[in-house]
Amino acid sequence: MSRLGKAAGAAMAEEQVGKVYDARLFRRLWPLVRPRRALVFFGLLLVLAGSAAQLAQPYLIKLAVDRAVIPGRRDLLVLYALAFGAFLLAEFLLRYGQIFSLEKLGQEVVYDLRTQLFAHLQELSSSFFDRNPVGRLVARVTTDVEAIQEAFSSGLVLILADLFRLAAIVVILVLMDPWLAAVTFAIVPPMLVVSWFFRQRVRASYRRARALIGELNGMIQEMISGMRLVQLFGRESHTAREFEDLNQRHRDAELRAVTYESAFSAVAELLGSLTLAAILWAGGLRLIGDHVTFGTLVAFIEYSRRFFRPLQELTQRYTVMQSAMAAAERVFQLLDTRPAIVTPAAPVVLDAPRGAIRFEAVDFAYDPAAPVLRGLDFSIEPGQTVAVVGATGSGKSTLIRLLSRLYDVDRGRILIDDVDIRRLDLHALRRLVGVVPQDPFLFAGSIAGNISLSDPTITPQRIRRAAEAVQADRFIRRLPHGYDESVRERGGNFSVGERQLICFARVLAFDPAIVVLDEATASVDSSTEALIRTALDRLLAGRTSIIIAHRLTTTTGADRILVLHKGRLVESGTHDELMAREEGIYRTLYSLQAAG
Repeated sequence: MSRLGKAAGAAMAEEQVGKVYDARLFRRLWPLVRPRRALVFFGLLLVLAGSAAQLAQPYLIKLAVDRAVIPGRRDLLVLYALAFGAFLLAEFLLRYGQIFSLEKLGQEVVYDLRTQLFAHLQELSSSFFDRNPVGRLVARVTTDVEAIQEAFSSGLVLILADLFRLAAIVVILVLMDPWLAAVTFAIVPPMLVVSWFFRQRVRASYRRARALIGELNGMIQEMISGMRLVQLFGRESHTAREFEDLNQRHRDAELRAVTYESAFSAVAELLGSLTLAAILWAGGLRLIGDHVTFGTLVAFIEYSRRFFRPLQELTQRYTVMQSAMAAAERVFQLLDTRPAIVTPAAPVVLDAPRGAIRFEAVDFAYDPAAPVLRGLDFSIEPGQTVAVVGATGSGKSTLIRLLSRLYDVDRGRILIDDVDIRRLDLHALRRLVGVVPQDPFLFAGSIAGNISLSDPTITPQRIRRAAEAVQADRFIRRLPHGYDESVRERGGNFSVGERQLICFARVLAFDPAIVVLDEATASVDSSTEALIRTALDRLLAGRTSIIIAHRLTTTTGADRILVLHKGRLVESGTHDELMAREEGIYRTLYSLQAAG
């Protein structure tokens, strides 16, 4: 199976159909509805009142025909016409209130649920995001929540309204003429069979179309992100064919759904028309035999038309409720996922952190079958600068993720100022450790906002001082709007070097006791690296610092260098000490880089 086929299959698996009613899920949803229960009851009251106003209209027509039109009573005809208009106006106003109140209910539930989901996602550990694709999580917060909103705005309450209308019409028709009522009710079994037949196929087609549109969006995003690479290797025709294939499958799925929907509408209309014809024939016979009045026959036809609509709408609302219950199942499954890393109940507070770090027999693996760090032991004194070097995959960046508690160690422990980091407040720990990543990440917004990350304790003066210290102020001042200059998505309107300088300023503004440079100069050109070298001295002054080094020339000034190999600490010492080892790994790596 192709990459696209596999992805489409995975997306299809996400679109499982749920129950129409699940008491367990409704109990979970009730806390979101409870503060707005008055809105629910008000909406239900409006729905019932609007249905009553609608159902009164055919009966008014009956009275008008029998008591005004046939006897020729113009005075009564005017009164009935005014009454009919009043009921129409009442139905319009009640329907407006009903739609507004139910949509308001749905939107407020969506607001609360999305807020809960977003807050919960920020609490989950990195291992959770390793296991769950971004697209799936985005779907939980967007399309799944919207499906739940549909259950409130056009699902549950309107199902009750449809059932009320059907029950009321059944009673009215039976009271008016049981024999004609039996003719009308004959449509119900074939209508239910037709609805079930077509709705099953429509739902399956739309489910496939939703899966494929997700794949289309993913492919478009991937192609736009990698467009330069596609163009450099001349792969435009290949990617166009791949997109055309996926786009065609999506079109076919949509057309299949439209075909089934069109056929269902046509068959439903045909059944309705046949039923009306049967009512006209049977009603005509009843009229000729003086068993019913002409007004009764007219009203009967009107009620019959109103009887068909709820029957068709119930099948649609059935699908809405199925989708909503399936979406609610997925949303609550996400909300029930407990964070793997949490703050302890009684965290230790470091009043004046010194920045001493100690790793004690640390083992860690992302996958239990492939250990990344094994028995790692070392310590760093406060204010010391330590460089960590090693080949790709040796565990350098993992070490930093463990120090920040993005992951927890499998065995051993990590201490800061002689306190196990698992005993510290998680937020305080991450404020204590400032990380400059290899790939500088900027959010859409302003430069000032990217330095402060909207932290109210970081003043504009502090932002400027941090930028000046790392020499980011040089290019920021030249921008038309200075620190208020807009930053596009991921900082696309700035060079790699400029983005890195902004990240340096961000760390300095937060003033951590420990600074980690995760290969922070690997993507910076030589001229920019020279510019920030003095800035780094200022950034690291008085702080414990760890430099994850790609360019070994950046390690020469470190107080100590740690060499990792296959997850183990194999060498430790100063640059000169390690270079003195004739067959040492550090010396070999350094010599290879110097020669290359």
